Amino acid sequence: MRFDVLTLFPEMFNALKESVIGRALNSNLIEMNLINIRDFSKDKHKKVDDTTYGGGAGMLMRPDVVYDAYKSVKSEKSKVIYLSPKGKVLTQNKVKDLAKEEHLILLCGHYEGIDQRVLDMIVDEEISIGDYVLTGGEIPAMVLIDSVSRYVDGVITEESVKEESFSEGLLEYPQYTRPEVFEGISVPEVLKSGNHQNIDKWRRLESLKITYKNRPELLENIELTQEELDYIKK
Repeated sequence: MRFDVLTLFPEMFNALKESVIGRALNSNLIEMNLINIRDFSKDKHKKVDDTTYGGGAGMLMRPDVVYDAYKSVKSEKSKVIYLSPKGKVLTQNKVKDLAKEEHLILLCGHYEGIDQRVLDMIVDEEISIGDYVLTGGEIPAMVLIDSVSRYVDGVITEESVKEESFSEGLLEYPQYTRPEVFEGISVPEVLKSGNHQNIDKWRRLESLKITYKNRPELLENIELTQEELDYIKK
């Protein structure tokens, strides 16, 4: 999986060079190239923005500079994503779909955004990470790289991906480790029983309970047994 990131602030992505994603980069399981849009400015001061036609607050990124940056990395297999609060919200299912791509070009806007003409020309999809506005597309791009990379073979174990929140349509069940008793609170007895059938049942019930409490809309299309209904509402 190759990520080409078009950004005005490539240094922000240093955070991804740590931990799991950092190891994936070092092992060449994924590739992340940072393209500074400012390098493609023809202005002697490397200016990349200008005032908006029709007036309004703030500055807009110029289409020619963005287009030249895009042309420097595009290929036949490229899919271009513009990180924008106007896009569809990123979900786990979308993450899985994007992980099937070979080459993602992530376009990070800044200031008041990017001239619409170049967006219409090069962008395949606009994606948002939530219903709020950030100062730029760099943090959303990092979220997308992190979430998609986890589905690339070898980055993390298949079991970890399968059991985490949203992978099965539910939020993840609570987990525990040593010490067995912490501040007077014991690990649930079922998890120490060694009975994997009972453990699996408990984990599903807890997942349902947490989902019902925090994200009830996720249960709308899930058929629950009476036992499960009684458990999550108690």
